[in-house]
Amino acid sequence: MAQQAVHNSFWKTNQKALAPWLFLAPGMIMFLVYVIFPIIESIYISFFNWDGLAPAHISQLTSKEYVGLGNYRDLLDDDSFYTSLWNNLKWLVLYMLAVPIGLFVALFLNQKVPGIRLYKSLFFFPFVISQVVVGLLFSWFYAPGFGPLYAIIKSITGSETAILASDTMATYGIILAGLWPQTAYCMILYLTGLNNINPEQVEAARMDGARGLTLLWNIILPQLRPATFIAIVVTVIGSLRSFDLVSIMTGGGPYGSTRVLSYFMFEQALSEYGTAMGYGAAIAFVLFAIMMIFISFFIYRMLQQERNS
Repeated sequence: MAQQAVHNSFWKTNQKALAPWLFLAPGMIMFLVYVIFPIIESIYISFFNWDGLAPAHISQLTSKEYVGLGNYRDLLDDDSFYTSLWNNLKWLVLYMLAVPIGLFVALFLNQKVPGIRLYKSLFFFPFVISQVVVGLLFSWFYAPGFGPLYAIIKSITGSETAILASDTMATYGIILAGLWPQTAYCMILYLTGLNNINPEQVEAARMDGARGLTLLWNIILPQLRPATFIAIVVTVIGSLRSFDLVSIMTGGGPYGSTRVLSYFMFEQALSEYGTAMGYGAAIAFVLFAIMMIFISFFIYRMLQQERNS
């Protein structure tokens, strides 16, 4: 009885401190099992020359060929790695266009005019369809002979241009396809943020003569900072893990010119002829490190702005 009383007393004393952890525990356990542990295991595998076919238990990898940083040194001598890295940089820069475009589309749709719900549905449509469908749709759009964009370019320039067959244009064609649903996602974030804007501040600014870009820059955008942060982080992650559209539209071609790091990792480790599991894990770690650098920078900037405000 005394032990039970002590237990009840401890729970009552620390209930407010312990209750949040009890609710967070299931999510934290799943995060550790399905995110943190695979990251650690991938880093460990990247130090080995492993074909992925031998016993895969982590404790048995010590019997495989330990190469230390050998996989990372091989990356520095691999032209395909630099091509993939350069393409990821293109994705990162051009994909960020989704954020301002999504903002201006949201501002347009945040009007109280007849038929605006129909326009919202049309702009929302790309977000709900699968990336596979997006890839197939744009592949048809670019298709030589009957694709609408192919016909438009031919009518304007007189030349026949097969975008996905060009090693200089294919990457930009895939990025354009990815921008369509990503812009819709950013638009949804900004529409949500616009619904939470303080109307009193907007009215006060208008009474002081603020209009147009001045009102947007000084009143609207500061209140949309949380939505902007989420939009930027999600867009950066989406640009760096751009696998599905590359796989559907070009398969990394032509001549490997549209490879990105995620697809290059798949080719080396998980594809039909990919047996370099350690090499693929090294590529995955490089991609993970790049993501963490960008995301950490954005989080640091957000915390600084929160402290200064």
